[in-house]
Amino acid sequence: MKVILTEDVPALGRAGAEVDVAEGYARNYLLPKKLALLATPGNVKAFAHQKKVVSDRLRRERRESEALVQRIEALDCVMTRASGDQEKLFGSVTSMDLADYLKAKGIEVDRKRIELEEPIKHIGTFEVPIRLRADVVARLKVTVRGEEGSS
Repeated sequence: MKVILTEDVPALGRAGAEVDVAEGYARNYLLPKKLALLATPGNVKAFAHQKKVVSDRLRRERRESEALVQRIEALDCVMTRASGDQEKLFGSVTSMDLADYLKAKGIEVDRKRIELEEPIKHIGTFEVPIRLRADVVARLKVTVRGEEGSS
């Protein structure tokens, strides 16, 4: 029996693949769990159209993400914090601070997408990765300066 997989099925195929399976396997497992559709001409045509719509949307989102990467990488983020001896900050620069900075520049990014392993606690220049999509990463240049008159 020919079916179209709607999700990835281990040892059988990836979503969108048209595969030939035993009738009982299709009827008792794949179809009830909505892992596959019967490969009728109508379903094949509808699934192809759905795949095209999804791929167009993903392509558009990727283009938008890449444009956002250009905007983020063009920025030069400067944070000023009170500092002490040996260029150590009294506070820190967190992903929330960076998200607020980006928001002020008109770029909405969820702070969870800012891949700052730990808050920045020293004066210096850092490159912070921001994962916009699974395959698109922007790098924000962050310069942390000590406040005038501190320490």
